[in-house]
Amino acid sequence: MKKIMEVKNLTKKYGDFTAVDDLSLHLNEGEILGLLGPNGAGKSTTINILSTILKSDTGEITVFGLPYEKNIKVIKERMGIVPQEIALYEEISAYKNVEFFASLYNVKKAELHEKTLNALEFVGLLEHKDDKPKTFSGGMKRRLNIACALAHEPDLLILDEPTVGIDPQSRNHILRSLKKLQQQGKSIIYTTHYMEEVAEIADRIIIIDHGNKIAEGTLKDLLAEYRNTIKYTFYLDKINKDILTSLENIKGVEKLKQEENILTITLSKEQANLDKIILTLVNHECKIEKMETQEGNLEMVFLELTGRKLRD
Repeated sequence: MKKIMEVKNLTKKYGDFTAVDDLSLHLNEGEILGLLGPNGAGKSTTINILSTILKSDTGEITVFGLPYEKNIKVIKERMGIVPQEIALYEEISAYKNVEFFASLYNVKKAELHEKTLNALEFVGLLEHKDDKPKTFSGGMKRRLNIACALAHEPDLLILDEPTVGIDPQSRNHILRSLKKLQQQGKSIIYTTHYMEEVAEIADRIIIIDHGNKIAEGTLKDLLAEYRNTIKYTFYLDKINKDILTSLENIKGVEKLKQEENILTITLSKEQANLDKIILTLVNHECKIEKMETQEGNLEMVFLELTGRKLRD
């Protein structure tokens, strides 16, 4: 499979803090690559380097078969960037916004009008082409942001959390649009705080934490280890010291985790002895105030690997 982008041993430091630590990854032609990581994991720094906004301290980047630093101008003309922060001119029309950003990529004047309209139509904003972004909802602004990155018809699209703070309808529209772009042969890097999005659209997923890549594979690959796993979280009024030993002896219990009065128990689905667990809690005079159940999914994989929730 042809590689559109290849990154080797990328490192970026801010003083004594290492934001990206010897990170290597690649993007295949026509692939959607999902990049997951909690806040501070190094996602945005990585995206900013790949988008030419930042320069790495060390590492090699090849895009379209070209060395990155020596061919930035050529590469940027074939790349579309959707930043995390909405970048629009609020006081001019949607059409003028898209036209302006497209012109920055040397789109020929004869093609500019048609490509601007095509981009607006693609994101579902053609009927609002004469309206100013200041009148738009958050979701409409996000879609216009994407149109600005698409008008010059890039081969590679990089999106940094493009669905933050928008309504479900706009989010679904964006995800469907990305799948359409993939069908057109576009290659996409997509970062998000929503694991369900990556699970829905990504062909391959990379999880990073503390600037390091800690897991990589298809959704099926990442779930393989946890597909027969179930996790119970009990919120208790108290936890007696000797209860952990009693719970460990229950058949099927694979892992116990205690944080104050919150007890998390990971078990094999085939031996999920919930009745025995509850009976043990009752016998140790632990009142269950709330209980949560989680079956093997991407969030469980993420928590197991990083020890943190995605939005922590």
